[in-house]
Amino acid sequence: MTATDPALTALAQGWCALSLLHGRIEAHIERALQARHDLSVREYSLLDVLSRQHDGEGGHLQMKQVADAVVLSQSATTRLVTRLEDRGLLERYLCPTDRRGIYTNVTEAGLELLDEARPTNDAALREALDEAARDPNLAPLVRVVESLKAPTPA
Repeated sequence: MTATDPALTALAQGWCALSLLHGRIEAHIERALQARHDLSVREYSLLDVLSRQHDGEGGHLQMKQVADAVVLSQSATTRLVTRLEDRGLLERYLCPTDRRGIYTNVTEAGLELLDEARPTNDAALREALDEAARDPNLAPLVRVVESLKAPTPA
């Protein structure tokens, strides 16, 4: 295939459309969360992911799993955890069965903030998708997003 191959051009255009949709959605949610709850999208995502942990077998995530879930590097995730810990929204503690492991849990204050922010996040997501659906180039992607179901854990 060459750089002027129509299949590559179509692929690049599709990627650009997907990137544009993602950027618009993230920016819309970011503005709403910042304005109402002093949270970034990444902070909200981290609180959301960590709030789903449980004490059962495999219920606590390792930092790499958390980083993958919030789509950040491990070092960026660690810095984010530290910022939220400094705000009293997260707490770290040693794994009771492996003293080398460190777990991170959402504090009561973090859970309260997450509960307050969830409707804002959901409404901003809906608004961003509705706005994008009016763009003929993005409407097919919006339909795909709306048809997706949450992935099941591996």
